Amino acid sequence: MIKVSLRPILSKINLPTVLKTTILPGDSIERLFIATQTGEIFYIVNGVIGTFLDIRPHIIKLGASGRGYDERGLIGLAFHPEFYYNGLFYLHYSVAGTQGPGALPESFTPDPCVLRTLNLKWINREIQYDHIDTVEEWILQSNGQLQKRRILLNLRRPFFNHNGVNSLNFSPETGKLILTTGDGGSGYDPFNLSQDDMEIAGKIIEIDVAKNTFINNPPVVTRFNELPTSIQETLTVIAKGVRNISGISFQWFYNQYIKYVGNVGQDLVESIFSFVHYKAIPVTQLIHASVMKSKPDQAGFINFGWRGWEGAFPASIIRDCSANPTLNEKTIAYYNEAVKTSVRRLQPLISYFHKDPRPDKFGGTALTGVQPYMGNEIPDLTGSVVFTDLARDDKSLPPVRGVLAYTRVRTDCNLNDFSVIETDYNFGSQSAFYVSLGTNLDQTRLYLGVYGSMKVTDFNQGTVFEIVPSASPNAPGG
Repeated sequence: MIKVSLRPILSKINLPTVLKTTILPGDSIERLFIATQTGEIFYIVNGVIGTFLDIRPHIIKLGASGRGYDERGLIGLAFHPEFYYNGLFYLHYSVAGTQGPGALPESFTPDPCVLRTLNLKWINREIQYDHIDTVEEWILQSNGQLQKRRILLNLRRPFFNHNGVNSLNFSPETGKLILTTGDGGSGYDPFNLSQDDMEIAGKIIEIDVAKNTFINNPPVVTRFNELPTSIQETLTVIAKGVRNISGISFQWFYNQYIKYVGNVGQDLVESIFSFVHYKAIPVTQLIHASVMKSKPDQAGFINFGWRGWEGAFPASIIRDCSANPTLNEKTIAYYNEAVKTSVRRLQPLISYFHKDPRPDKFGGTALTGVQPYMGNEIPDLTGSVVFTDLARDDKSLPPVRGVLAYTRVRTDCNLNDFSVIETDYNFGSQSAFYVSLGTNLDQTRLYLGVYGSMKVTDFNQGTVFEIVPSASPNAPGG
């Protein structure tokens, strides 16, 4: 059993969605940057906290409709690999004043016996949508002023959830900006956007930010073929079949980069995928194939399998046995799609269950971060992949606690297992939802974002910790 301590760095902030470090131009110290869902970006250096940027007026009103829980807001921050020299950084957020009615009038669950529910189409997209997300390029000027330079994408989203989180990261392999888009939300991907090659939703996309596409106001779109040609030419697609993922992380291992993606599950499992080789398909090629009604060459193209598959399992719904609820069973929600994608999809590195009776494991709720750890301070974790789950599925033990766990790389392509990391921090009677996981530039430090509530409207309940070696080898679990 690995035990660690949680060292508080910053407390009483709003929901911390992104934790990253960088070095400011002209500086020599690596600073930790914390982006909150409500639109603030803080930094910490030598224990001193400063505000880097505050775009709260630009963020959509969160927690509307009395819901409290929300997945919109500032959800992506990435610094250019040459940030020290060019001052460029990138934001992904939900835009103020763009609230719509949503794509469906009510919540959605597929019924294998009702054909209509298996073949829904997203119609009247210009008016039937929830909100608009934007991806922007900003610059830290030499005089210290921050300025928006251009909009890279404006995306119309069908529902309030599954927009991605920690959704912007730069690839150390290609130098391109990677955008991870969720499937658009609701549940079960009602319109199957994640498998449609023309849909921007449910994909991992590379953006070549070196190509200057200065279009003052790019159109608001949902499909690749609605984009101007100059923007299409900056985009390639790495993967599809995404439900909702907490970014992409890279690990330099045996002279190659391993990529890790944590895909949030529906009702059954949470899954982490890993891959080394992939073939990104230019968006222009996808569009050409669509126009010609042909299939693009997808050898080497990554497919995580959603919505037919939830990690290593066919996507399922509960079939009620009203006479005896103990006999309720899982039924495959999209049988034909599960069969169709079964041989094309990537197998996960691990899938862990929402219900797990094993005493040394845990039942998960939602995967919120995946980061390799290459440091030596916690030697038992060196070279492993650490991940966080929002909340342990344990109704008998309030208040709520999130979970830290880890797994390791396998070379035999078999499903891996995982182990829980015990923490010795005492949260007292306060709930502790683990909402984000971050690392520094050389992956020798790990940072954990915790929130005391599931509601984004409950302000200033966030804490950022550094994960450090256990203060006491016999410390009780937190």
